[in-house]
Amino acid sequence: MAMIGVYVTVPIACFRKGLAREYLETEPIPPPSTCYGFLLALVGETDRRRHCGVRLTPVLLGKPHKSVVLRTVWRVKSRPLGSAQNTRPDYQQILTGVELVIWMDSADENNPPPHLEARVASSLDPNQRGRLKRFGGLSLGESTHLVDQVRLFPGDPNRNGSVFLLQSNGPLTLPVWVDHVGSSGTRFVTGELVEKPLLPPPFDRLPRIEQDPS
Repeated sequence: MAMIGVYVTVPIACFRKGLAREYLETEPIPPPSTCYGFLLALVGETDRRRHCGVRLTPVLLGKPHKSVVLRTVWRVKSRPLGSAQNTRPDYQQILTGVELVIWMDSADENNPPPHLEARVASSLDPNQRGRLKRFGGLSLGESTHLVDQVRLFPGDPNRNGSVFLLQSNGPLTLPVWVDHVGSSGTRFVTGELVEKPLLPPPFDRLPRIEQDPS
């Protein structure tokens, strides 16, 4: 199946920087690993290794408004886990009015079909939605940052967006795989945001979702 795009809007989101601690900064776009998790949730896939090998990248449309909120965050310092000693107030950057296109292509995926883009297309087909089995709210980033719109996107040569593309000396370093137990298994790629028409980007510059370093 050829590369496909998915249009997504999120009223409120935070794509937290991995090393942010006291002040919870946000990346300007969701990392590839975050986009991958969102797509797995969309199709109801619970095995996050199921579509390793897929290439995908986000494109930011417009410029979301950035602001700062004071919120309660959890930091596990003592037992029991629900202890009040594990909560503290921290400042967090949030983005409002996030509008994205996520492009994906499974040409590199080694797992047998159906590949991720075929499952996404099926899940967004009005005639197939009754067969979709998934659970929970659909969010991008934190579980409370619920998605407003999601639909297939055919491309638009008359509109531009900022697409994340691989670049060895690029200014952005984003995860393509997150190790949720510690951090030694987290994998990163380096890239840049490039202003381009909303058409499928070059396949070889799309980040690849993988556990092992490339």
